[in-house]
Amino acid sequence: MEQLKILRKLAHQYYEQAMDPVNFERMQLHMAVNDLKMQRPVVLMNEIPFHELNVDGSLTQQCEDPVLRLAEEYMRRKLFQWRYFPADMILPPYVPVKKVMEDSGIGIEVKEEQLSVDSRNEIVSHEYYDQLRTVEDIEKIKLPVITYNYKETMKQYTELAEAIGDIVPVRMEGHNCYLSPWDQISTYRGVTNLLIDLVDDPEFSHKVVKKIYECEESRLQQMEEQGLFELTPYDIHCTSSLNSDLPGDYDGGKVMRKNIWGRGMAQIFSSVGKAMHEEFDIDYMKRAMEPFGLVYYGCCEPLDKKIDIVEKLPHLRKVSITPWADVDVAAEAIGSRYVMANKPNPAAVSVKLDEDALRREIGRTLAAVKRNGCSCDIVLKDISSAGNDLNNLVRWERIVMEMVKDF
Repeated sequence: MEQLKILRKLAHQYYEQAMDPVNFERMQLHMAVNDLKMQRPVVLMNEIPFHELNVDGSLTQQCEDPVLRLAEEYMRRKLFQWRYFPADMILPPYVPVKKVMEDSGIGIEVKEEQLSVDSRNEIVSHEYYDQLRTVEDIEKIKLPVITYNYKETMKQYTELAEAIGDIVPVRMEGHNCYLSPWDQISTYRGVTNLLIDLVDDPEFSHKVVKKIYECEESRLQQMEEQGLFELTPYDIHCTSSLNSDLPGDYDGGKVMRKNIWGRGMAQIFSSVGKAMHEEFDIDYMKRAMEPFGLVYYGCCEPLDKKIDIVEKLPHLRKVSITPWADVDVAAEAIGSRYVMANKPNPAAVSVKLDEDALRREIGRTLAAVKRNGCSCDIVLKDISSAGNDLNNLVRWERIVMEMVKDF
């Protein structure tokens, strides 16, 4: 069978690179950052627009079977990045099969219009319609029912293991925590309505977020009970997760929240002041994050002037600092107490790369990190476009890696 030959050839290539000693060296770098004992900043590149980059045909998929095709895409993309712009990426020494998790939903559905200019791009603009206008609408929300479809998971696992398991280990992989109630609410309400009600009707806003948090906490509890969390992920939404502080073993045969990272964010609160951010998210997030072993907070919302409220979260270890935050202010506030997940501006690679501007941006970050004794990973993500030019990513990687190696 031709697609099987293709997949097995890829598996040989993938496992050979996964066994490269550089992978294990990078694991130590990642762990040092998250243990607050940084040797140098770790550099990662994620959320790549692969549809723009197929310069050599190596990203072209040939398998038709959906299980094999998913594994093919995984290995092709990993190998492509390894070849052209690896930075400090780690190739896991296995090919994953994600545990199939079925979610009943919460009783209301997102109603939206998607606006896109490139059908190949997964990143699109959305216009959302308000599904939560009244207290009666809130009452329609029901706690979700989570079901682990073990039969389907084993079916996919068996098929892939029989295809390539003698070449590279195939592993059933669990899920990470990804808690973003306000981002979720924005899809049910639209951004404008949400923000207006925070000011005009705070009591109603509290009712909405309280109910959504109840749903999310129930979802996390059910995932824990059914063994759906991943014990040893290599990343948590694009940033490094390796560390020596979390228990690295199962508790009663299941991965408990105390064994893993909790991840929280409120991206829509980029437009919200500190007091409102604390009242409407941090105060709720504290309870949701309590069961987790370590906590990473933030995504695209600027938190440089909000570290004092973010650090009220239990078990906090990592804080996201975006291109819209002042890295000097953030590094001074974070110091050596937490990891700074620094996010350079992805717009830099969407046009011809301005190398001098990049050196200034990264140089400022490195100076702030060194001055304040921070542990730091530098993560280029949310790359909606590379300007259809692979060289933008190649040059970005080479310049930044040169700079961090001289740290």
